Amino acid sequence: MINLRSIRTRLALLVFAITIAAVGFVFAYVAPPLETNLREQRLESLAEASKRFSRPIIDARDEDIESLRLIVQRVGDRANARVTLLRVSRGSLGLQTAVIADSTGGARQDDLQFEVALEAARQQRIATGTEASRNGRLGQAARPILRGNAVERVIVFAAPLSDVDDNVAFVRSRIAIAGAIALLLALAAGLLLSTRLAQRIKRLERTARRVAAGDLSGRFVVDAADELGSLAFALDDMQRQLGELDEARKRFIATASHELRTPIFSLGGFLELLQDEDLDEETREAFLTQVREQVSRLQKLAVDLLDLSKLEAGSLELRPEPTDLGVLARAVTSEFQPALARHDSHLELRLAAREVEAELDPERVAQILRILIDNALAHTPHGTDMVVTAGRHDGMVRLQVRDFGEGIGRQALERLFEPFYSTGDGASSSLGLAIANELAERMNGKLSV
Repeated sequence: MINLRSIRTRLALLVFAITIAAVGFVFAYVAPPLETNLREQRLESLAEASKRFSRPIIDARDEDIESLRLIVQRVGDRANARVTLLRVSRGSLGLQTAVIADSTGGARQDDLQFEVALEAARQQRIATGTEASRNGRLGQAARPILRGNAVERVIVFAAPLSDVDDNVAFVRSRIAIAGAIALLLALAAGLLLSTRLAQRIKRLERTARRVAAGDLSGRFVVDAADELGSLAFALDDMQRQLGELDEARKRFIATASHELRTPIFSLGGFLELLQDEDLDEETREAFLTQVREQVSRLQKLAVDLLDLSKLEAGSLELRPEPTDLGVLARAVTSEFQPALARHDSHLELRLAAREVEAELDPERVAQILRILIDNALAHTPHGTDMVVTAGRHDGMVRLQVRDFGEGIGRQALERLFEPFYSTGDGASSSLGLAIANELAERMNGKLSV
């Protein structure tokens, strides 16, 4: 059963319908004008013959009827047409014609009315037209012969139009045959093309269903440089990005669950120990301190996870505005005075002599600076000093945090900005650096180490 809703059937029917319309157009707008043009050419040829061959009849004597008939026959033979000489009379019934001589032999007019002769007599100039006869339709050209100001006789040149009809019929039959062949070819080509397109679309559909079902191993084949090929390329790129996102999601869930598991287990253990009534006050206070640290760690991890998810989803909104980096660096570093005192460290702030202004989101730049200073405090021994610098270099605004600790291994540098990557000291996860790096890129900046 034919499915009229399928693209394959619709395309085939569309090509078929266009071909039918084209053939119909040829029949309607080519064949009729062709027939008209051929008839007009035949009538023009007869009119030209009436001008060319009529002189012997015009110059013949009226009294010698037999000689006149012979002249008419000879003129008909020369013109290859039926030539009829008619007398024009005027009476109460108006203009009337009577045959004087006819090239076919005898004075016959019972088979023709010679309306074209009357028209030529009325207009006093050559007239053309057609008339039906026993042997088919004739083309006629009538030339009037004037005596003074009145038309006395009319010479009619006539020829059958059967060859015109035969030519038109031949053209129509050839159009019909060519149209039938074209329809068959169009139907075959339409079916072939639509089947090919339907197969390609079906292949895309099968792969899309596999991807929708969670199988991201399927590939969208780009088999041609056309619209479907472009669609397949876009879908394949989408499938690749979905695969990367799925891999990142799995990795994120695994690492996030690992990072969350440690402080949660620690909290559970400390809470069980705190339930022991025999604990002395000093030990209880130490356990409470550990609980507070683990809760703080969980809070920071939750905030980092939220920020990272917003960045990956593209929902974190930036609000750039003209910002003085010197003022911003001074405000952020002042927040770390208590932490620096606990770390027994000194922070030196080095600012450019002139104002360092740039178009950026001050809140997010401050977040990056906090992450870098906090990272330096977390990964250096107590008493390690650091320097924060704000200035311009090579036409770029630069904000730098430098510490005088042991440094970072060369192998760890390449992965330092990956979420949850750890250098092995176990101090904390590297979500902060990943967030800082993403924020810098979102503001058309670069975080380097």
